[in-house]
Amino acid sequence: MSGKVCLVVVDGLRNDTARTDCGYLMSAVEAKQAQVWTMLACLPTISAPLYETIHTGMAPADHGLLSNESIRPSPHPNLFSALKAAGKITGVVAHSFFHTLYGGSSFDAFDHVEINDPNAAIPYARHYTMTGYNQANPTMPSEFDLCAQAWAIARDHAPEYLLLHTSSCDTLGHYYTGEGREYRIQATHVDNALSQLIPRLRSTGYDVLVTADHGMNADGQHAGDEQCLGEVPFIAFSERLKVETDVILDQRTIAPTILAMLALQAPKTMNIPAMQ
Repeated sequence: MSGKVCLVVVDGLRNDTARTDCGYLMSAVEAKQAQVWTMLACLPTISAPLYETIHTGMAPADHGLLSNESIRPSPHPNLFSALKAAGKITGVVAHSFFHTLYGGSSFDAFDHVEINDPNAAIPYARHYTMTGYNQANPTMPSEFDLCAQAWAIARDHAPEYLLLHTSSCDTLGHYYTGEGREYRIQATHVDNALSQLIPRLRSTGYDVLVTADHGMNADGQHAGDEQCLGEVPFIAFSERLKVETDVILDQRTIAPTILAMLALQAPKTMNIPAMQ
């Protein structure tokens, strides 16, 4: 397999919410334009550790990043480093944590909110910080703006790996809980924006994978092993993944699967098999 892959990480999106409130994504599944699986996130179900899991194929207990507060540059082989070594282009539209992990330096918004540098660890990047957010002002970027930025990178630079990460479901889940109407409505807003992006990406040869790092519970929190925290959706707009949809997927399979889709060998640290 080879081509281009876009991974969409909808931070904090529960598996059940994706299936009941993301009408575009589920309509694509119904029309057999996509397939959906349940994926089991690793513990702890916390954002930064699971960003690292998604990109290294390692559980937090193995890669060593166990909280948001201890975020640091990734010391492990990961999607970005593997693709850079193979001469491939990468791009991201994502929270600044991804620059801290994979961008090759500490994050400074005045230097790194926009990156266009073919020599950089991630050559094409658009980052947001949400600095100072609170319930009265969540400071969430518009989903349409994020999708438009991702499309611009895809259109202008055609990276083999494109990451789109949105934080809004997580943010509103913390304030209004994973059972709140505000959380569910925000999931539909994300879904609506993706309905504008995904067909464009598909028309230019991208396989698109949509998932979440973790879910959200009735207390507006995540970290543990409740079903609503550990079960996340994995939706593939691709004809190349043949796993039966009743199989529960391991989150650690994402990185080796993307490398396989790009016809690259996974490093030995990614020891969970790719989806076949």
